[in-house]
Amino acid sequence: MKHVDSTKEKIQLFIRVLWPIMVTQVSMYLMKLVDMLMSGRVGTDDLAGVAIGSSLWMPIFTGINGIMLAVTAIVAQLVGSGRKDKIAGTVTQAMYLAVALALTVIFIGSLVLEPVLQLMSITPEVSHISYHYLVGLAFGIIPLFLASVLRYFFDGQGYTRITMIIIVLAVPFNILLNYGFIFGNFGLPALGGIGAGYATATTYWIILLFSIIMTFRVAAIKQYNLFKEWVRPSWKTWKEQLSIGIPIGLSIFFEASIFSVVTLLMGMMFTTVTVAAHQIALSFTSLIFMIPLSISMALTIVVGFSVGGGRLTSAKQYGRGGVVGGTSFLAIGAVFLYFFREQIAGFYTNDQEVIVMAGQFFIIAIIYQLSDAAQAGLQGVLRGYKDVKVPFITAFISYWIIGIPSGYLLAAYTSLGPFGLWVGITLGLTCAAVGFLVRLRIVEGRIKAQLASG
Repeated sequence: MKHVDSTKEKIQLFIRVLWPIMVTQVSMYLMKLVDMLMSGRVGTDDLAGVAIGSSLWMPIFTGINGIMLAVTAIVAQLVGSGRKDKIAGTVTQAMYLAVALALTVIFIGSLVLEPVLQLMSITPEVSHISYHYLVGLAFGIIPLFLASVLRYFFDGQGYTRITMIIIVLAVPFNILLNYGFIFGNFGLPALGGIGAGYATATTYWIILLFSIIMTFRVAAIKQYNLFKEWVRPSWKTWKEQLSIGIPIGLSIFFEASIFSVVTLLMGMMFTTVTVAAHQIALSFTSLIFMIPLSISMALTIVVGFSVGGGRLTSAKQYGRGGVVGGTSFLAIGAVFLYFFREQIAGFYTNDQEVIVMAGQFFIIAIIYQLSDAAQAGLQGVLRGYKDVKVPFITAFISYWIIGIPSGYLLAAYTSLGPFGLWVGITLGLTCAAVGFLVRLRIVEGRIKAQLASG
């Protein structure tokens, strides 16, 4: 990346950073979508079991992955300020940290997974599928976290196409592995929804292998001598990364967890049909959300790069354009979603009752997605400034103090029923978007004053 001045050049730079991230995110979500589609073809229990298992895993994954996301902001600012000599050490320490976090997740999961599933009012069949889906997935946690560090190392320098190539290459493997493990093809056992966990774990190892190969094959990356020159683990460096990463991770966790908690509440309060319908609506709207999420990740890179180079005006321009662009995209997508909601649900299942209910969930999703796009973009900008602590508090209040309680009350004590939970999600996301906007104004004003006085 290089600093540019004209609006046209900034748009071109942003697009060069954005489009590979967009392809990467959509491809990664397609892998999850394949899990759902193939599991749904086996049966409603398999779809619900994978939905519950995924809902337990996703907030953990996104939270820990958020800690690794600090690598993007750190590397982007190092590149922007011309301190590339510090990048290799930062990435190596992040890999040590990733392994430590992965082992911690596996250990805690082995202790609490079964008790958590027993607390839920789901059938033994669904519980069995959820449990063993996550057992299979656990074999891929270490390579997943390591691959995430390498991804953010690539992305932080603006080399977003490297990750895109890796993920696009991995998608066919994931599809074939799912086809094998779920339905019993290629000599593999027919595990149903459980097989999706083993297929995904194997795919994570493939992604890590491709990522390591890239560090030796791409000239711009090869110069850092990753996997050739090792430094000792440094608590000081870990502390710096965690001071940025933990608030990011918790913010993402609080957002991701509201969707997961809603799924778990669906399982406790309503029928398997409701859980399946909810998961279909959530799955497809999450796929659409990959676009504003990609914009958010690109904003962290270009804003961090600009801030590192002392270019506040450029950072503000990137921020404004990205947030408006992401929200506008979902506004257009909402029209498509409204008219084709039941046809979309039909791709996931043949159960007509599930299809009709999923279509009703889609209508509410149209509203909450606009707030979701806005808050995602604003968070991306704030991470570029490495401002993470106040957004973390904002996220906690919005999602857990406002969103979840209001959704539960509406679901339990009004005629909205399961749809009340989605109304609660909408309230939480809207509050978060407002809070992040206010914080961004404060941060921009503070940095402007610092630059003026310096």
